[in-house]
Amino acid sequence: MSHLLIERLEGVALVTFNRPEKRNALSPEMVVKLAAFWDEVARDDDVRAIVVTGAGDQAFSAGGDMGSLIPLMMRTRPPQGEWEERFSADRKVLGRALLRGSQFFKPVISAINGHAHAGGAEFVLATDLRVMASNATLAVTEVRRGLIASGGSLVRMPRQVPWAHAMELLMLGEPVSAERAHAMGLVNWVVPQGQVLAKALEVASKVSLGAPVALEKTKEVMVRSSGLPLEEAFAIETQCTKENAAMEDAKEGPRAFMEKRPPVFRGRRSA
Repeated sequence: MSHLLIERLEGVALVTFNRPEKRNALSPEMVVKLAAFWDEVARDDDVRAIVVTGAGDQAFSAGGDMGSLIPLMMRTRPPQGEWEERFSADRKVLGRALLRGSQFFKPVISAINGHAHAGGAEFVLATDLRVMASNATLAVTEVRRGLIASGGSLVRMPRQVPWAHAMELLMLGEPVSAERAHAMGLVNWVVPQGQVLAKALEVASKVSLGAPVALEKTKEVMVRSSGLPLEEAFAIETQCTKENAAMEDAKEGPRAFMEKRPPVFRGRRSA
């Protein structure tokens, strides 16, 4: 079975980490395929939102596989087989798989069906909206393995939650409950485990009602302007506003509102 499953629904792509017997630990195959998926879906106009979850009922993802991915990252053993060879030929693919960059602007929703630890927690921080099972936990455990969380968490965490919460998660390396993660502001919704995917797909469906370019430009402004002085941030907002105004959807939305009908968004530039 593939370590990464991809299903396209109406306006939504569903991605599943598919190693339940390994607590969905990130393997070289999973990382290489996930990085390729982001490149592909960025160009797919039919997909307006992405939902990512884990197979089974134990874990969203336990992070990097200690038997394969981590040794290859640390160069403590040579690669074996096609996927390890491909990963070792370009170790930066891990950063791309974890969206450790600022160029992917489609909305991503995490359906945290089980424990999200180490790299699994780091991936959660790369997503935009988060649904978490009430019995799941979240933990950034790298310091207890002699490592640091280099998948983006050291930068993202203090931008997403207050400093004291960020330091607690990154320095202690201890799991926090779904209730505590919600109180910290790390997740949007906490639901019973059996309802996680349904809730995430419901959220994705609502997101996909938005105009595709407007959705992407909204996220682009938020990502690109983060941490910048106001004048630079407003310049990015102005640029993206102008680019969105050139789309047919920017005319269709107000017109549909006035005509009291649902808008039909196509993501095309005006003639």
